[in-house]
Amino acid sequence: MLDLGYDVLSARQFDRDDLTRLTKVAEALEPVARGEVVCRALEGAVMANLFFEPSTRTRISFGTAFSRLGGTVLDTSGLETTAIVKGESLYDTARVVSGYADVIVVRHPTPEAARIIAGGALVPVINGGDGEAEHPTQALTDFFTISKELKASGRTIDGATIVILGDLRYGRTTHSLIALMSVFEGLTFHLVSPEALSMPDQYADIARNRGHQVKVFRTLDEGLAGADVVYATRYQSERFQIDPQVREAAERLRLDAASFRRHAPEHAVILHPLPRDEVFGELSTDLDGLPNLAIFRQTDNGVPVRMALFALILGVADTLTDHFREPTWPLRRRRANP
Repeated sequence: MLDLGYDVLSARQFDRDDLTRLTKVAEALEPVARGEVVCRALEGAVMANLFFEPSTRTRISFGTAFSRLGGTVLDTSGLETTAIVKGESLYDTARVVSGYADVIVVRHPTPEAARIIAGGALVPVINGGDGEAEHPTQALTDFFTISKELKASGRTIDGATIVILGDLRYGRTTHSLIALMSVFEGLTFHLVSPEALSMPDQYADIARNRGHQVKVFRTLDEGLAGADVVYATRYQSERFQIDPQVREAAERLRLDAASFRRHAPEHAVILHPLPRDEVFGELSTDLDGLPNLAIFRQTDNGVPVRMALFALILGVADTLTDHFREPTWPLRRRRANP
């Protein structure tokens, strides 16, 4: 149950009731995320961002989410800025930092690092990405986006066909996504990747064991057929050696406007956790003019989703509106969302 004091370490922790509750809180917080309403429900609370890997969206969106709720954010970026370079263990680091903060968000290049930190911390810990294993809050953002995008066209997640495209071996967002979405009913997953970068069985089997269809493809013409959602992800070149065969296979799976129009249904929603890789070009910028492309709506959704997580695990979700007020500063005009 997603509740007070809960650690968020894996997408496999959540059930449909959790997602329903998270959605309700996130939707209530959307005006706060946009700066249209001020909320100080977490005034006086401190969040420690322990990021031992590079990050733009995840680190800043967590910081924005906590700040929008009135809390204070302490940032650490890179191993070289911590006592770990002096030989301190993750367990000891977690115990020390939890004496300074009320919640810890961690990103680390090693799988299971978040669990080690949760074992040493005295406060809730949120996994912001652990090596090639998982990225549960990205999956929650992806779920929230998929739900909104399908609902806008009169569709539901139950019964949908979800294409997961790209580096499925090292792409931790894909591992969390298939685990989280498997709590729904009657899904078909199309896993489209070079053979060397196939989804590990431990994640694909989560969907299979829950009765969903899981189909593996190596080409776009087969893989995109019947898609309701196309979730592309970049090739994690920092985690493996890219040989010519893998590069050639990846280039054949490059999604651009022409291949999308040729092989995917016109109603399919396109997602990507970002960043897009300009070298591989797995998701072409010529898709940017299509209304199907939801990648920036997806990044925007990361703030209310992470705000909702903080509100739930720090015990203020039921009293949020008591802390709402009008901003005292002029609202900046936003351009239309592409």
